[in-house]
Amino acid sequence: MPLALQRVTELHYIAHVDHIPSILKRGLLCRNKAKNYISVDIADADVQRLRAKTTVPKALPLHDYVNLYFDARNPMMYVRKERHLEIAVLRVSPDILSIPGVVIADGNAAHGNTGFHPSPDGLEFLDEESVFAQYWNDNDYFVRREKRRKRCAEVLVPGKIPRKHITGAYVSCVEVEQKLRQIAPDLTPTIRSYLFFR
Repeated sequence: MPLALQRVTELHYIAHVDHIPSILKRGLLCRNKAKNYISVDIADADVQRLRAKTTVPKALPLHDYVNLYFDARNPMMYVRKERHLEIAVLRVSPDILSIPGVVIADGNAAHGNTGFHPSPDGLEFLDEESVFAQYWNDNDYFVRREKRRKRCAEVLVPGKIPRKHITGAYVSCVEVEQKLRQIAPDLTPTIRSYLFFR
C-alpha cells in the first residue's frame, strides 16, 4: 500500500547530542554546509564516501540535501545502537514535504536501486509496510537487502531546514534526556527507547 501523506506525522533526523545546540542556532544543514561544524561524526565513513559520489537525477549532489527518515528505528540506528548515549532523534514537521525542491527517495538514497521523486507526490512510490517495518531480516540475502533499502527511505531537503520546523527530540534514556535539557533547554526531549533498540 502506498504511503499516505496523513500517515506522516513527523520526520526524523539522527544527530549527535553535542551538535544539537549548533543545529538549533543554524538550522539543520546539508552535509556540505555542516562539515565545518561537525566535531563528532556518527555517520559511517564508507557510506558517506558513497553518498558523496551520488547525485539526485536532474538535481543536486546528495550531500547538498538534508536527509530525513520517516522512522529513525532503521538499519542505520541499529548499527549505532551501542552509541545511544550520544544520539538524539530530532523531530521535524512534515510541513517540509511541501518545500520546493524536496525529493522523496524510495529507499536508501545512496543505493543504486533507489528512485527519486518530487515531494509530496513521491510518497505514492513508498510501500508503507516496508517504510515502517519493525524488522527487515530475511533468510534470502537479496530480499533482506531490498527490505533494508526500503526501510531507509529518505526525504531530501535542499540546503537547510530552518529551526522552526524542529518540533522536539527523542532520546533513549533519562541520562540523555537530562543532558539535552541542559544544553538545549528550549527543545523538548521525549524518552522513546524503542527507537534506539533499547
